[in-house]
Amino acid sequence: MAGSLRRRRVSVATTATRVGTAFALCGVAVAAYNRLTVRSLADRPAADTADSAAVTVCVPARDEADRLPALIADLRAQRGLDQLTVRILDDASRDDTANLARRAVAGDPRFVVLRGDTEPPAGWTGKAAACARLAHEVTTPVLVFLDADVRLAPEAIAAAVRELRRRRVSLLAPWPCQRSGSLTEALVQPLLCWSWASTVPVTATERTTRASTTVACGQFLVFDTADYRAIGGHAAVADSVTEDLDIARALRRSGRRTAVLAAEQLAHTRMYRDARELDAGYTRWLWSAYGGSVFAGSAVGAVAALAFLVPPIAALCGHGRLRRTGILGYLAATTSRLLARRLETGRRANVADLLASLAHPLGVAAYFRLWVRSCRLRRRDGLRWKGRALAVPGRTPEPAASV
Repeated sequence: MAGSLRRRRVSVATTATRVGTAFALCGVAVAAYNRLTVRSLADRPAADTADSAAVTVCVPARDEADRLPALIADLRAQRGLDQLTVRILDDASRDDTANLARRAVAGDPRFVVLRGDTEPPAGWTGKAAACARLAHEVTTPVLVFLDADVRLAPEAIAAAVRELRRRRVSLLAPWPCQRSGSLTEALVQPLLCWSWASTVPVTATERTTRASTTVACGQFLVFDTADYRAIGGHAAVADSVTEDLDIARALRRSGRRTAVLAAEQLAHTRMYRDARELDAGYTRWLWSAYGGSVFAGSAVGAVAALAFLVPPIAALCGHGRLRRTGILGYLAATTSRLLARRLETGRRANVADLLASLAHPLGVAAYFRLWVRSCRLRRRDGLRWKGRALAVPGRTPEPAASV
């Protein structure tokens, strides 16, 4: 009896490990495809000029006194643009964001620093409302949204505008290289790029307008202004905590095309500065992943456990063929993460990338811990970001005031 039970357990473990390894091998195949086919902003010479379209850059900023001045310096140094206007909104900050922004602008006539003293209208998130206010009076053919923590090379915006026009898309989303300064960041932050680089064959799906395969990053978005207005701008995603993905999906649902490419060294960011910020940042929006469905999220979690937790456990605890299968699955998962990191950074993996990839199972486990926490807080209406309660999805949004 005991022998039969043991054989049954070994059979279940073997089947689970094989299935998980198969998932991990699929992931490495998709990551390899994307590594070979996703273009970069750095793929074309920096001296090549952008088209002559005027560009407006919009920067929503709340409590960004220590980050915004560096972005302003980068924007003042941009090259290759015939006409550049920058609109910055201090969104009712609780620090000295507005004053430090004006000091960094130093009278540059291309810049306008605005102050918003009101809270978002009912049904709006703070960022969506700030973006809508900034874009309200924009008439230039190209509209760019940047987060305050992004850092740009002098050719970054010109290169992005050039790619927007060359590809003839409604939205181009250059993916900034995500940098880390702590162990927690190194474990979790690369999962952002890896999550799509190992699951979505990007260049194949960009030929379609299928919304479910959309990839975008709100840190750096470049719109054709007419198409942005045609879908209602940020009013179309007023209550979304992932307004970047949802506005890209809205464009695709309207029959318009979007594209993503790696910004590599032309744009980078350190999204969160420590474990506390990372925890708060992910908790505010992770509940909305997988369509906001707990069932779908749990299903994804089960697949992730099979693909990224079961094989390394089998590699450590199994014997013979079970161990070899587990090692194969574990190596496939770490390889997919390294390929995604190479895609994101444009350079060979360094020691930190290698160590973080070897710890990939811990990163995946940390991600789903954050997802569970986010779902729990949402049920309790306890989600807040930068001192604000988040909008309630489904509530009819009030018009966002113009600036």
